[in-house]
Amino acid sequence: MVSRSYSNLLDLTSCGSPSFGREKKRLPRVATVAGVLSELDDETSNSVGSETPSSVSQERMIIVGNQLPLRAQRKDNGTWEFTWDEDSLLLQLKDGLGDDVETIYIGCLKEEIEPSEQDDVAQYLLDTFKCVPTFLPPELFSKFYHGFCKQHLWPLFHYMLPLSPDLGGRFDRSLWQAYVSVNKIFADKVMEVISPDDDFVWVHDYHLMVLPTFLRKRFNRARLGFFLHSPFPSSEIYRTLPVRDELLRALLNSDLIGFHTFDYARHFLSCCSRMLGISYQSKRGYIGLEYYGRTVSIKILPVGIHIGQLQSVMSLPETESRVAELQNQFRDQTVLLGVDDMDIFKGISLKLLAMEQLLLQHPDKRGKVVLVQIANPARGRGKDVQEVQSETHATVKRINDTFGRSGYTPVILIDTPLQSYERIAYYVIAECCLVTAVRDGMNLIPYEYIICRQGNEKIDEILGINTLTQKRSMLVVSEFIGCSPSLSGAIRVNPWNIDSVAEAMDSALMVPESEKQMRHEKHYRYVSTHDVAYWARSFLQDLERACRDHLRRRCWGIGFGLGFRVIALDPNFRKLSVEHIVSAYKRTKHRAILLDYDSTMVQPGSMRTTPNADAVAILNSLCRDTKNCVFVVSGKERKTLTEWFSSCERLGIAAEHGYFVRTNQNAEWEAGISVPDFEWKQIAEPVMQLYTETTDGSNIETKESALVWNYEYADRDFGSCQAKELFDHLESVLANEPVSVKSGPNIVEVKPQGVSKGIVAERLLLTMQQKGVIPDFVLCIGDDRSDEDMFEVIMSAKMQLSPVAEVFPCTVGQKPSKAKYYLEDTSEILRMLQGLVHASEQTSRTTSQSSH
Repeated sequence: MVSRSYSNLLDLTSCGSPSFGREKKRLPRVATVAGVLSELDDETSNSVGSETPSSVSQERMIIVGNQLPLRAQRKDNGTWEFTWDEDSLLLQLKDGLGDDVETIYIGCLKEEIEPSEQDDVAQYLLDTFKCVPTFLPPELFSKFYHGFCKQHLWPLFHYMLPLSPDLGGRFDRSLWQAYVSVNKIFADKVMEVISPDDDFVWVHDYHLMVLPTFLRKRFNRARLGFFLHSPFPSSEIYRTLPVRDELLRALLNSDLIGFHTFDYARHFLSCCSRMLGISYQSKRGYIGLEYYGRTVSIKILPVGIHIGQLQSVMSLPETESRVAELQNQFRDQTVLLGVDDMDIFKGISLKLLAMEQLLLQHPDKRGKVVLVQIANPARGRGKDVQEVQSETHATVKRINDTFGRSGYTPVILIDTPLQSYERIAYYVIAECCLVTAVRDGMNLIPYEYIICRQGNEKIDEILGINTLTQKRSMLVVSEFIGCSPSLSGAIRVNPWNIDSVAEAMDSALMVPESEKQMRHEKHYRYVSTHDVAYWARSFLQDLERACRDHLRRRCWGIGFGLGFRVIALDPNFRKLSVEHIVSAYKRTKHRAILLDYDSTMVQPGSMRTTPNADAVAILNSLCRDTKNCVFVVSGKERKTLTEWFSSCERLGIAAEHGYFVRTNQNAEWEAGISVPDFEWKQIAEPVMQLYTETTDGSNIETKESALVWNYEYADRDFGSCQAKELFDHLESVLANEPVSVKSGPNIVEVKPQGVSKGIVAERLLLTMQQKGVIPDFVLCIGDDRSDEDMFEVIMSAKMQLSPVAEVFPCTVGQKPSKAKYYLEDTSEILRMLQGLVHASEQTSRTTSQSSH
């Protein structure tokens, strides 16, 4: 086993282009021999690339999580003993992947392994369990897990802002660098075993949120899914994170991103919209984000539990014995049960206060109702955990001192680790389960409780229940946990409202038996059909669907460090080569050039909207070439365009998307199409005015032929919402008018039917044909939806063009388009046009010299 040195971790923390070191050998399909991760021979070292398809057809899933699904124990003789951790979700999800899908696990071990033992342990785990351990230096692990994960991400994702050094702590750049370093180490481990064309990679949870970027950088076509098991906060909370953009862009390097609830997904989509300007689309039930030509799919499905494992533990003699003991212990009492981790978000103290309130308000419950609170050891560490522990113990003591008596303890706190069978025994005998977390990603406790209350024959016998009798259960759950939406029969509460929780506890005890049975049956039907296998199977199916176009598209990466992303384009969509178009330009004699203005001749988002001197000079130079017919096509008003291009005498201008056309400065403006009247403006303008008044940052632009509602400076989400409402409103009130309502980037526009930039292209080609000039070169450049009409016209205008015509429809930026070519931005467009100018000048000089 090759030992990898991480002595250069400081290099890994830089946000520059990451270096992945030496390439490793891919893990064989059956990993049973020693040395499978040894270095490659030089002859085979290039096999790690993703360009050569594998001949192996069996699917393989590489599951990556912070911890391996293993338990480790050092035996008396000093050797390590490893066993599967049956409680690990990463192990349980394997049931849903099918027997034909091979699984490999990558993650850390819970126990620290001495460096001298790491190679042997790693080889043993690979051979025996198909697990690849990630060994992290203790100091780095502490900064990564207890530092960035637990001090920054965990509190923030649970809606806790670092308002003071005591609350989570201020952002620490060194902890972020440790987080990036660890994600990079995980990426190296994945690269040791991945067969990029055959394998799926499924990354789990917030510990590894930047891992997709490192994997996508190395393998552009990697089939990559990510599932977030914690909440995702609203944009108002998330935007406070200093590295917010880096994390969002890293997640968007996945093919599929999964969330437990729609709320979490909605918050993520809102963050992408507000911070990155990326909006989502919903099509046939699937939600997707277009990100540099790739569609990043969004999956919303709460995880389930492993029912078979619970049932097997329920059948153990120890469980049955413990159930009998508890049944006897609480013979004449009703048990309410809470099972929570000891952390600040689980709301244990709120639950205890509600219990105290219940006993205060309902004296008849004293001596009859017991709350058993199982407090699992905290996963994090710090002052907040200590405060929760001390508050919990103090509250329990106060309640027991106030309401307890001989033979009756109102609250039983169990804060020592319990065996699985003991926890299940408490589930079985509890009349109601209480979950009052103030924020929790999912929380599977209610699901486990429902399955355990279903019982089995032996358990029923111990409880004295007829096996044929319908089982019953009651749930009181916080509305702030991920499982709440799926438990429609539960009593949902706001855990912060102590009176409301106490009232819900009382109601749960008072519900008639028949209703308890109905609620249980409803929950049991859902939980038993939506188990962990169903969840994993559904995720894999959606991941396969999200990746099915990988091989059809051409991909390449751009950007550095965590700003890296992959551009995925249709094979026929390619960058416009300056050399290619200049060569075609030189060979041709009758050229039509159509140029959009906004975001094509001027930079998008620029405060300066007037053309700069360079752009005007380029246009004049192109117009001076008698072989060219040049048009600027814009949505601007004709008055504005006339002023801006007053020095361009031979330039053709189309204003207001082609409604007004002028072939040169000496020609009169003509209407592109005939419009009898504009009475529809009297209907549309008051409607737009209404939305302008209620949408701060919006305005109305009144043109001669159109009305435009612009919300560029409004709140992005609210503006988008208002635009959809306005669009529907206008379509309704203008249904009988000869106009069309269009939506575009930050605008809603009403204009006469038939007005489009396409009619400018049609008119130009037709005019040249009528003059006996057959165009043999057509260049059309635009950046948005309105320009697609021009692209469509010139690509289908075979009758008006020379049989050998060179046609160049070109969009700005890499995005889905009818154009065949693209250039990245305005600067590239101006450089390309400058290249055409040089060609014209060179031809002119040559012609001038030959005439002499």
